[in-house]
Amino acid sequence: MAVYTEVTDDQLDAFLAEYDIGEPQSCKGIAEGVENSNYLLVTSRATYILTLYEKRVDPRDLPFFLGLMDHLAARGIPCPTPVHGRDGNALRTLAERPAAITTFLPGLWPRRILVDHCAPVGEALARLHLAGDGFKLTRPNALSVAGWRPLFDGSKDRADEVAPGLANELAADLAAFERDWPCDLPAGVIHADLFQDNVFFLHDRLSGLIDFYFACNDLLAYDVAVCLNAWCFEADRSFNVTKARALVGGYQRVRPLTAAERDALPLLASGAAMRFLLTRLYDWLHTPPGALVKRKDPLEYLARLRFHRGVGGADAYGL
Repeated sequence: MAVYTEVTDDQLDAFLAEYDIGEPQSCKGIAEGVENSNYLLVTSRATYILTLYEKRVDPRDLPFFLGLMDHLAARGIPCPTPVHGRDGNALRTLAERPAAITTFLPGLWPRRILVDHCAPVGEALARLHLAGDGFKLTRPNALSVAGWRPLFDGSKDRADEVAPGLANELAADLAAFERDWPCDLPAGVIHADLFQDNVFFLHDRLSGLIDFYFACNDLLAYDVAVCLNAWCFEADRSFNVTKARALVGGYQRVRPLTAAERDALPLLASGAAMRFLLTRLYDWLHTPPGALVKRKDPLEYLARLRFHRGVGGADAYGL
């Protein structure tokens, strides 16, 4: 369920009167996604996505997200483009929520990840990193190393309910990340959440990248590490080095990793696994029964963290 705020016909008519995109023909809630309320909006001119930003999104971040999509789309990245109203603004208010309309991208996200998906994802990620250069707004990554300690502190007292000894294991890893995390690698705009449901394919061609609401400024190779976690593990929690080789190879055809980035990849991949483990763990322990958001198993990312912790170097990822 991804419609938390209902929009009445009168509210929609008043909202669309601020735009020049035609008359509304339908506006249906989209069931996928967990952060915001999303609608498929069809007008007499085209199809759009209407998003109402819910309480977990800081309204102060919205100019960054919307401006970044404008910036990337102008540089050839296939991503949604914010629709600006007659007054030039893309961000306004609907049903007492910040809201925006973006263009609709054709395609479907892959329900089953194949090796053939991974190289195009790597290439698209590298193009995104290059296209982000010159974007003037900045947003720190609130879910990088400095943000992991509060998540852990909010979960550690009950972590062993999820797996025996988990609190001590995560405490040791977190201390190592805080001590060893690199700070001198190439940095810029990253997507930070490029999972399979945020990448569209049309037949065999990558047709779009969506959901930029975790985008921020951070290490570029960390974004590669997020994708290794998101695209290269199987349902049995085993690591697929063939998928990793394709993904990283696709990335390097567009933007070669530096030697320092390659050396840091196991640590970055471990950190990316920690980030998603901790957010899942926190939600697992704090989401009340009956909540609309479906909890995701944190142990899936514990297995990934343990894999990355045990690798000997970047060759484990097919480099």
